[in-house]
Amino acid sequence: MYYIFFTGTAGSGKTTMVNEFQQYLLDQQMDAAVINLDPAVERLPYTPDLDIRDYVDAREVMEKYGLGPNSSLIVSMDLLMSKASEVKKDLGEIESNYVIIDTPGQVELFAYRDTSRLLVSLIVGESKAINIFLLDSFLARDAESYVSLLLLSSSIRFRMSLPQINVLSKIDLLSNAELEKIKAWGEGEELIDNLGKIDDFSFELVRTLVESLDTSPIPVSATEGIGMDELYAEVQRTLAGGEDYYTEENSPR
Repeated sequence: MYYIFFTGTAGSGKTTMVNEFQQYLLDQQMDAAVINLDPAVERLPYTPDLDIRDYVDAREVMEKYGLGPNSSLIVSMDLLMSKASEVKKDLGEIESNYVIIDTPGQVELFAYRDTSRLLVSLIVGESKAINIFLLDSFLARDAESYVSLLLLSSSIRFRMSLPQINVLSKIDLLSNAELEKIKAWGEGEELIDNLGKIDDFSFELVRTLVESLDTSPIPVSATEGIGMDELYAEVQRTLAGGEDYYTEENSPR
């Protein structure tokens, strides 16, 4: 199995992307299952093969312990680990080449808390996995916000310890000029110029950050199906050296 996590800030379009990417794989005649890791979500556009809400419900946790929305989500994720053996058993019943994981909007769970790293390990086991981090195009239009998103992306990559692809989501909301500007920021120089006057620490931080990235974010639109071919190709390049799952599994040894 290949496990594909989708992470990103609230509103970046993770659930929509998960639904679209699953449909893309199914249209290519590949198996694709989905796991929902958001215990607070009310509606999903897909039918999950494993749903965290079957083990713990954030709203019930909020009422039982008198917590707020964010605290109840944290406690829910912690409570889930107490049912690790049950979750692992149910995970073993999923038979699919690709397993796509939809994560909560509170990306802090994956940036700062050990519970989420343990959960990733529980799900993935010895299989190959990758994380796709969504940069919200609405936020990324501003140079300072773009840098902040890259820093958050780097934090997620460090905490999850998985290969990662950065994606610029919801590009259908951008003008052509805005999209080209963000693409140019991937080269580094124009990004630094657009930041205006910054101190030496910020300059070195941004320069090092841009140099550490393999490529610019892949522009995608889940609602219009834009960029799915490019995203899939990058996933395959990272996980299987460019071969699709069927070819890799059935090629002559």
